[in-house]
Parts: sequence; C-alpha cells; structure tokens
Amino acid sequence: MDKIDALIIGAGPTGLFTAHQLNLIGLNCEVIDNLDKIGGQCIELYPDKPIYDIPAVPECTGEELTKNLIKQLKPFDIKFHLNDRVDEVKKEKDDWFVKTRNGKKFLTPNVIIAGGVGSFEPRKFSPKECEKFENKYLFYSVKNKKLFEGKTVSIFGGGDSALDWAVELSEKSNVNLIHRRDEFRGAQATVDKVNGLVNSGKIKLFTKYQLSRANGSDELESIDINHDDGQIKKLETDYVLGFFGLIMQLGPIAEWGLNIDKKNIPVDTEKFETNQKGIYAVGDICSYPGKLKLILSGFHEGALAARACFKLARPNEKYRFEFTTTSTNLLKRLGKKV
Repeated sequence: MDKIDALIIGAGPTGLFTAHQLNLIGLNCEVIDNLDKIGGQCIELYPDKPIYDIPAVPECTGEELTKNLIKQLKPFDIKFHLNDRVDEVKKEKDDWFVKTRNGKKFLTPNVIIAGGVGSFEPRKFSPKECEKFENKYLFYSVKNKKLFEGKTVSIFGGGDSALDWAVELSEKSNVNLIHRRDEFRGAQATVDKVNGLVNSGKIKLFTKYQLSRANGSDELESIDINHDDGQIKKLETDYVLGFFGLIMQLGPIAEWGLNIDKKNIPVDTEKFETNQKGIYAVGDICSYPGKLKLILSGFHEGALAARACFKLARPNEKYRFEFTTTSTNLLKRLGKKV
C-alpha cells in the first residue's frame, strides 16, 4: 500500500496543474484517471479544437495544452494510474484508505477530485446497427480531423460542438448538417457562420430530421434520415459524427458521503474542501456561488486546494507562502540552478 501526501482523481488540465502545485510546495502525489491517456476531456473530446481563454496563451488546442502541462510536470516524478478508477474510499484514523478497480491501494490524508464532470460517455444514436460502425466510420468526438479530408461527413446535433465542427470541416470536406429542430443552441456568431456556409453551398442543412438507419455491411455506405412529417431521405456518406452531449456518471463518488447536489459537489472557497475533511473538489465537478466552468478557474481552485493539503500532510510544519521568482526552495524543486 502506498502512503502519499495526496491522491488526485482526474488527469485533465485541472488535475495536472494541481499535481504541479502540490509538488511545488514539497508534497508528493499520484494521479488516477479512468481514461487510457492523460488530458481528460481536452484530449478525449476536443484535441484539435482551439481554446482561447488560457491566460498569456492567445490560442492552443486541447492537445497542445495537455502537452505543455505534462512538460510543466517534468521536474517531478509523478505516477499516473490510467485505465483505472477509484472504487472505494473510507476513513482510516486520520487518513483516507483508497482502493481502485485494478486493486491498487493508497493511504493518504488528502483526496482531490479533479474529475471534470465525473465519468462521462457520449449520448449515442438509437438505431442498433450504428454500433458496428462506431470508432471506424461513426464517431462522437473528433480526435484526428485529417481523417475526414476530402470525404463526405454527416454531422448530427444543434449545439456548439456540432456547429463548430461543421464550420471547421467544411473547409476540406463535404458536410451534411442534420438537426432535429429548426433552431440551433450554439453561439449566435457560430450560427451566423453556419447559415453563411449553407447559403454559399459549403454545408448542406437538413432540419427536423433524425437518423433512422445506417447502411452498409463492413463499411458505411449511406444513412437514412427521417423528417418529422415521415419523409425519408437517403444520404451517401463516408463518416457520421454525433454531438448530443454527454451522459454524466458520478460512479462510486456518489457513495463517498459527499454532499452532492445535481451531480456537482459543493465546496468552500477557501480550501475547496467538501463536507468531508481531507476530500477536495476542483474543476467542473465542484460548485460554489459565482462558479465559472473555465479551465483557468480550475487552475485557481487547484492551487488553493494544494496548499490546504499541506496542513494535513505536514501537521508539524507551518506552510509558508513563497514566490517562484525568489524562493530557492521552490527553484530547487523545479530543477533550477540557484
């Protein structure tokens, strides 16, 4: 069993920066994530999508942000446990005993939940035959947009993800955009772009339609879409993308005695501690008055939670705030010459 200062659940941007902040102040930690890669939703859902609200970074993709956060962690020897999840958390004296699905065991005074919205999976198409085309010709996220270059792509959905990718892929692909309603839920600026591309013939728009069938044996050949009035259209297509949002699953977190409210975990804004001493929540999963679901907010939350961990991990030491510009201790931890 590993005895560590803190255990982070979630290897997305907030979890990665929280790990950096813990190690910067001299605490060790390990990170668990149910995905098979580091990066959380940034990597799983929008690795190629531009992000514009990271301070001092005018524009970067989810993949670029993840790579830079991993590079920032390079001075520290942090263990990642991927393809795993926490199944059991129970109090053992002043520590938390944590056991994962893969049988790993930890003893720690601090558990930081940085799991975004918990375990998540996309809402899927209802026709059963869609399953055989998943991850080959039918996708619920875009991991490599080059796959669609020069191809016909049928995009379903009316929110930001569907509209953003319709605009993006229309530059090098033939795009069908299918939505079950006349109105879109995306940002008005993006809706205006889509309408402009429809008017110029770059996007073919089908409203009040839904997918009723995917046709083909080994390869996808076409799809049938049903109109509200019963009319059926057959569209030849190489790929299908579905953007219907995510089904949020808290999983075992729901059984840890936390004061969960609508799949969010209320926290204080001093330590980002939950109603359980030594368990913190940062990132999209936590809630408090004025909460903004932004990556930069998660960075702030992780920094404060990390410093709150010091008191429980080092009860006989006093935490002293230091700046990386002047502290020789911090510079040494970063591997810098002093």
